[in-house]
Amino acid sequence: MENGRNGVVSANTLLLPSPANKYQQRIELVNLGVMERKKHLTTHTDKSRIIGLLIASVLPRRILHRTLISAISAFSASLLLIFALFSLSIPSPTPPHTHNNARVRSLLETHQDSVFAVPTSGGSCKNDLWSSRRSRLFSGCSIAGDNFAKANVKTHPDRYLLIATSGGLNQQRTGIIDAVVAAYLLNATLVVPELDHASFWKDTSNFSELFDTDWFITFLLNDVSVVKHLPNSKGKFMAPYTLRVPRKCTPKCYEDRVLPMLVKKRAVRLTKFDYRLANRLDEDLQKLRCRVNYHALKFTDSIQEMGHLLVERMKMKSKHFIALHLRFEPDMLAFSGCYYGGGEKEKKELSEIRKRWKNLHANNPDKVRRHGRCPLTPEEVGLMLRALGFGSDIHLYVASGEIYGGEKTLAPLKALFPNFHSKKTIATKEELAQFVSFSSRMAALDFIVCDESDVFVTNNNGNMAKILAGRRRYFGHKPTIRPNAKKLNKLFMKKNNMTWEEFASRVRTFQVGFMGEPNELRPGSGEFHENPSSCICQNSSSESLDNYESSNRKNWAEEQFSEEELEWSGGDCLHCKKQNRLKGIKLDSIPLLVSTSQAELQEFFSD
Repeated sequence: MENGRNGVVSANTLLLPSPANKYQQRIELVNLGVMERKKHLTTHTDKSRIIGLLIASVLPRRILHRTLISAISAFSASLLLIFALFSLSIPSPTPPHTHNNARVRSLLETHQDSVFAVPTSGGSCKNDLWSSRRSRLFSGCSIAGDNFAKANVKTHPDRYLLIATSGGLNQQRTGIIDAVVAAYLLNATLVVPELDHASFWKDTSNFSELFDTDWFITFLLNDVSVVKHLPNSKGKFMAPYTLRVPRKCTPKCYEDRVLPMLVKKRAVRLTKFDYRLANRLDEDLQKLRCRVNYHALKFTDSIQEMGHLLVERMKMKSKHFIALHLRFEPDMLAFSGCYYGGGEKEKKELSEIRKRWKNLHANNPDKVRRHGRCPLTPEEVGLMLRALGFGSDIHLYVASGEIYGGEKTLAPLKALFPNFHSKKTIATKEELAQFVSFSSRMAALDFIVCDESDVFVTNNNGNMAKILAGRRRYFGHKPTIRPNAKKLNKLFMKKNNMTWEEFASRVRTFQVGFMGEPNELRPGSGEFHENPSSCICQNSSSESLDNYESSNRKNWAEEQFSEEELEWSGGDCLHCKKQNRLKGIKLDSIPLLVSTSQAELQEFFSD
């Protein structure tokens, strides 16, 4: 995909001339115009001469008397004018300038197309693309406070809470996290959650096939009592009472709706348990959410080993790599109600998929896209990354299921980033055999690679994107790029009317506040799993941000705590005392990077 020494890839993956030749093209256009004018004048001069000769040949010599010279001259002039006008009205069967006119049009069209020419290199960028500014000032701090009651003190011996999760891997993960908090609120013992086997993904995996159950129980020992199975009561099976709580149910809601039945029946089973707990809770309860999410929930050894093997293979290919959660599957496009120009075929196919959601209302595709609620196309994602400064040499890991449109849809992205990888390209069929039949286990592998990537790019703000964004904030604010789709959509529609330099500049401007920096989101805003502000503390109260930016620091990677160092064993934190000393200043003391319009878009990202 190169053109001379400065390789250029167009937005449509076609080779286009470099914009550097635009002045030469203009000069050539002027020269061609002058040549055509000359030929036009010469042609009509030749015709006039022929007409004059004809007149002279047909008139007798004897009428050329001196007294008639003036009359003949006037008559000849009239005839000459008539013949000239007549000749002009009849087009030449083969105009001598036809080919040159076509060449002029061709040059004009080429000049217009070549204005938006995508470079193969990322160009220069003021900021480091592989690390977040100010990230080393913050770290995760989810240790329980001194007044947080422990499980052995508050758990009632005859109360058991069961939950049935809903959705795919990451939606179920949110349910598991909230189930622990619900059990704490109800002073109940939590039975290891049931996973959804009947949803769209049709995955039969149970909790112990995805997560390390023993680790989960042991880690939460001081917070909530957890058992693997509902025990029998006096040798008889204890049948749980089934009910469903509303979404975003508050602690008071649980006290009023669930606790009475729990006291009466001893065991309660909550169904379709996803987002059934309020987003905003007291800080101690939010920290409990973080302990579950970032420490208690660990994938099984087999999943972790395979996931880390994929990470190692990506790192062998390049020092840094990007992980992209493309999320351009048919179900996502159907659910969003978006339209991507595929005509009646696309509309019919996506409409059929939308029927799976009975309560899903019809959307106006143009309106949805204008509001930034449509995933970017693979090509648009590639253009955004190039504009941000990532060149064609970057290695890209794509986490995705079946892409709508297949290879034809992926072709522009692959042209922009030829080093294109997925778990199926860097692992053998034999290595993936134990996972390939289970969508949740395959999703878990992608989760690990995305979590360990140098830069994570999410193409929609779904469950996986939110959880990974929050996790990457908690463990060091690793760059997480969320497309500002509301602004970018308008830009993509106008891209052919601007130069690449102008396009790239606007992309970088629009993405301020969407790159994973510590001070992008207001504390408490958005969905908690994406923005766990209650669990992130500033490491030093004496060091100002200005001093940090102007001073020379050691590499963050040399000093950051590893995930293992942040984990507790039996509830004892390895560096809790240090965290308690340094947690004085919260994120709300830091000025926000986002503008008013970006803050409004963040509200859309919240539940």
